[in-house]
Amino acid sequence: MSQQLISRNPDLKELRDEGYEIAIKSGHLVISNVPYVNSQKQVKRGTLVSQLDLAGDMTTKPGTHVAMFAGERPCDKEGRILTKIKNQSTRQQICDDLYIDHSFSSKPKEGYRDYHHKMTTYIAIISGHAEAIDPNATARTFCVIALDDPDSVFNYIDTASSRAEITAVSKKLDGANVAIIGAGGTGAYILDLVAKTPVKEIHLFDGDDFLQHNAFRSPGAASIDELKRKPKKVDYLRDMYSAMRKNIFANSFHIDKSNVEHLQGMDFVFLCIDVGEAKRPIIEKLEELGIPFIDVGMGVEVVDEQLLGLLRVTTSTADKRNHVRDKKRINLSGGYDDNVYSKNIQIADLNALNAALAVIKWKKLFGFYADLEKEHYSIYSIDGNVIMNEDKS
Repeated sequence: MSQQLISRNPDLKELRDEGYEIAIKSGHLVISNVPYVNSQKQVKRGTLVSQLDLAGDMTTKPGTHVAMFAGERPCDKEGRILTKIKNQSTRQQICDDLYIDHSFSSKPKEGYRDYHHKMTTYIAIISGHAEAIDPNATARTFCVIALDDPDSVFNYIDTASSRAEITAVSKKLDGANVAIIGAGGTGAYILDLVAKTPVKEIHLFDGDDFLQHNAFRSPGAASIDELKRKPKKVDYLRDMYSAMRKNIFANSFHIDKSNVEHLQGMDFVFLCIDVGEAKRPIIEKLEELGIPFIDVGMGVEVVDEQLLGLLRVTTSTADKRNHVRDKKRINLSGGYDDNVYSKNIQIADLNALNAALAVIKWKKLFGFYADLEKEHYSIYSIDGNVIMNEDKS
């Protein structure tokens, strides 16, 4: 509950976002790893503690200007005790694993506005002398913050969203079940991007092994030992991203007519396979179930020892589906996505860009990004660096 309480209060959240090691223990606000100088003019680290006044689960203006400290007696850079804030020194136990050794008293004329004001004021007084000795001494450690929320899909807090103050926007993606069919280059990069969102579940479908050539068009850096084991693509990717989040499900088989029912319950599907004829039963089932999806594709060829080509994002939603067949936006027969090109050339940066364009469109559909054109078909031309949007709903 500690991190949830911090997230709900702007003053506590600001401390966390600024990189302080903040926690709440037994009704006290605790900041660890605060640098200070001891009497031997050595830079040490201690813990700053304050009583925490709450109205329900919201902080109020601090009721006391006194702060507490665990560690040696803080001194200035010459090893002299900081008499300006000295109050008393008595070892006390706050809770099972928290003791304090000193209390400080420093009261601004108008008092402390909030806990960010209070704690940063004391840290500046204590740590300023440590910084004079060691310029790298800072309480803003940006330590990894584990989650204490069992319902979160992440293993640690999404401080990127909180620091940017877009947590409410990110929540628009919360709770969705997303499938990625095809875990090759583009599919793997789609996973990389979707894994960093609060979707409820990610389901991967691919029956192929993760081989040496895959390592050169997928995110991350596979080791030789990993490649020697020849893991399934979905298992390799699940294990990689499970370090960051929960609920990634690896299905080591190809989706076809016989098992397409596995897509029931999905809120969105990314279709990232090359073989056109394999897409038909999948698309028919997604349309039958009313599930929106995005199909990606790339066609690249060698011309005069340079690469030319296109990246495609085709979207199908309840608002617009007929373009998929009427305008042949998706090749549903034959081999690779664009049979104009004879080779399945894939490059990591193009896979990543194709994935990014698809994920951006997905986020538009869920209200994360503004969607003014509501395009359902986009083509990116490599040589001209141009994106063309069509099939607007």
